[in-house]
Amino acid sequence: MIAKLKGLIDSTGDGRAVIDVGGVGYLVFCSARTLGRLGVGEAAEVLIETHVREDHIHLYGFFDALERDWFKLLTTVQGVGVKVALAMLGVLSPDQLVQAIAAADKGMITQTPGVGPKLATRILSELKDKVGSIALGAGPGGVAPEDIGTMGANGGALADAASALVNLGYQPAQALSAVSRAKGKLDEGAQVEALIRGGLNELASVDVKGGL
Repeated sequence: MIAKLKGLIDSTGDGRAVIDVGGVGYLVFCSARTLGRLGVGEAAEVLIETHVREDHIHLYGFFDALERDWFKLLTTVQGVGVKVALAMLGVLSPDQLVQAIAAADKGMITQTPGVGPKLATRILSELKDKVGSIALGAGPGGVAPEDIGTMGANGGALADAASALVNLGYQPAQALSAVSRAKGKLDEGAQVEALIRGGLNELASVDVKGGL
């Protein structure tokens, strides 16, 4: 199985690139976000997800591991094939996907061509309990206790703030939802400290409501 390709970008086209590795051209399907970072004639290293079927072998390329993890997670949802997953990753960054799923924002999800309200609802429903782990850098398989100290390495201020709340004892999905709501109420450039405070306020508000 091919896991990574390193070579020269021979050409790019609609949703694909040809990577020349030692004189062999590999056809790799990519999101618009990854394609935007590949320049023809330039050297590149692309992470690969290999899909083997009876009638073909397809290579899907990603500029970083976070996008690859999201691709794998999205394709676990019934009705989300590889084309829809790549299209979604071209429209929404990993951070935006985290926010959309944590906030159950169907409007953000339906920005992707081919994703209607019904499929968007399914994506939000099936991924709401999984998004915390991948956003905090633990991959689609979940958060192990020994990983908590290293969470947030890939997700920026949002993930760093959620990681801090996880370290305080909150569940990943719970923490991520709280800081996502807080981010929606703060300035776009809100720093980690502000997101932590806002997240704690959101969690406190939920606790108060739950006790009424």
